[in-house]
Amino acid sequence: MRTTTRKPQRGTVRTAVALAGALTLALTACGTSSDPDTDDNGSSAEGEETLSLRVAASPVPHADILTFVKDNLAEDAGLELTVEEFDDYILPNTALEDGEVDANFFQHQPYLDDFNAKQGTSIVGITDVHLEPLGVYSASIDSLDDLPEGATVAIPDDATNAGRALQLLAGEGLITLADGVGAEATLGDITEDNGLVFNELEAATLPRVLDDVDAAVINGNYALEADLSPAEDSLALEEAEGNPYANFLAVREGDEDNEAAAALSELLTSDAVRQFIEETYQGSVLPAF
Repeated sequence: MRTTTRKPQRGTVRTAVALAGALTLALTACGTSSDPDTDDNGSSAEGEETLSLRVAASPVPHADILTFVKDNLAEDAGLELTVEEFDDYILPNTALEDGEVDANFFQHQPYLDDFNAKQGTSIVGITDVHLEPLGVYSASIDSLDDLPEGATVAIPDDATNAGRALQLLAGEGLITLADGVGAEATLGDITEDNGLVFNELEAATLPRVLDDVDAAVINGNYALEADLSPAEDSLALEEAEGNPYANFLAVREGDEDNEAAAALSELLTSDAVRQFIEETYQGSVLPAF
């Protein structure tokens, strides 16, 4: 994901929740409803206002969580929610910056900081929702102790998740990093590689190369999409306590107080969503609120 050029096509986008007559709306305004019982201000015949929000999200678990909110909580909160699924880590932010969506839900703060700095975007996180522990997976070994000499390990190629992956490997004693290196660690900061060979690949592709490498460090959402259980299938997994990589709902700078985004934030941090995360993902995704 080092490429920063905007992709001209959005072929990776799949609409997960397409509301009938979905409207293209600015985040700073409340949406109008297609219901004949509503007036031109989006208020119902009983005077209740309907808020509309279009959110870009990674398919799992982000879109799943949003779909739970839409199906079970949004209507009672007066929120009309549309979810668009994106299969990479670039388009959700460019779509938000360009006003194609009103918010997104797929990233953590270190990634967003790096993205804003490199792309010149102005996106801010507003509500922490969950943590997806980064894990080490393999199709050929059952323990990291079994990694052969000269083993190939694939890691994410975006700056923040690459550093995060290297920290996980260093914590497992597989490599040694230079003193004082934090989340921005790079391959150049490895002082002892113990014979390992590293292959940096786009995060979304990592589950698909498991048969071609000895091990891969995979983001939690992409592991889940590939039917891998972080809690059960990983050879090593990040600890949740003190972890700075909580995934959050994000908006364009200046839209932090938008009423529709605030309504969704409240729903995403509700007891019902906590229960859904805990029961659905069984420790592979952890509530961060």
